[in-house]
Amino acid sequence: MRLTRRLAGWLLAFGLALLLAGCNREHLHQQESYVFGTRVEVITWGASEQDARAATAAVLQEFDRLHRAYHAWEPSELTALNAAIAAGTAQIPVSPELAAMLTDAQAIASTGDELFNPALGQLIALWGFHTDTFTPARPAADALAAAIAARPRMADLTISGTTVSSRNRAVQLDLGGYAKGYALDRAATLLREKGIHNALINIGGNIMALGSKGEHPWRVGIQHPREPHPLASLPLRDGEAIGTSGDYQRFFELDGERYCHLLDPRSGLPARGTQAVTVLVTPRAHAGTLSDATSKPAYLAGERWREYTRRFGINHALRVDAQGRIEVTRALRDRLQFDKGITPANVID
Repeated sequence: MRLTRRLAGWLLAFGLALLLAGCNREHLHQQESYVFGTRVEVITWGASEQDARAATAAVLQEFDRLHRAYHAWEPSELTALNAAIAAGTAQIPVSPELAAMLTDAQAIASTGDELFNPALGQLIALWGFHTDTFTPARPAADALAAAIAARPRMADLTISGTTVSSRNRAVQLDLGGYAKGYALDRAATLLREKGIHNALINIGGNIMALGSKGEHPWRVGIQHPREPHPLASLPLRDGEAIGTSGDYQRFFELDGERYCHLLDPRSGLPARGTQAVTVLVTPRAHAGTLSDATSKPAYLAGERWREYTRRFGINHALRVDAQGRIEVTRALRDRLQFDKGITPANVID
């Protein structure tokens, strides 16, 4: 796994926002941590040092709570639910928060033809992605075939109030493609409650903007999936969120082939055909969550990526295909400043 490269790429992309803060740093408060298996950062603008520190501490504490509560393989409420599903328990009580998250994830999965599929935890574990460090290896053929044949889907769940049941005992939930976006929304809520109206929140490349940075909008970078520099940069407006799914974020190489953590539920194999998909969600309820979750079906859809972004009402999106060609929607192209020498191959509506 290229963890070092992933963090380096994140730093280069996110560094664009920091460069703009070179002047008037007395208005800027910045704090970072390591949560959700990635580096997170919260930057506020214009608040007093005391208020900024208190608000940022509350956000980082909330990130830590979410990480511990919904971890996919270390003991958590989610692993307890998975154990109960595997045991065939008929009615499983869960917290109101987890019930709401699963209901929302189920709706997103349905809209995206189950390409976004948090029920694939068993398959993710087989490929070795339920660990921070591992030895690259392909799953045993028989185990992989059995996991695919079981066809676990979010549609297998029945959620009634705070009770969950599953008609498929192979369902093993992993909210890794949802939780970071959910955490962005929680952070935005906490910051606003504490009187912070200008901030930039970054969780491993999933970014949400609140307000602006003084007289300028927050500006962020989209990481190049193959080079150690940004592909492009763009201004983020109040309430907007941006998320990227790419084969460069968590992957291993074996016998000259790249195996990324984005698994296609139809084949059970790491997805191919796309290097990265970025979506920008304009201000709406749950913008952070949508920026995280909706990039997955678009990524897995390959050449049909634009069909899936349309399903979620997303008009600002970009795809880098397997050959490195860039396709971008007209709405996003009008906002982007591409790095020197980079030109999109196709601009679409």
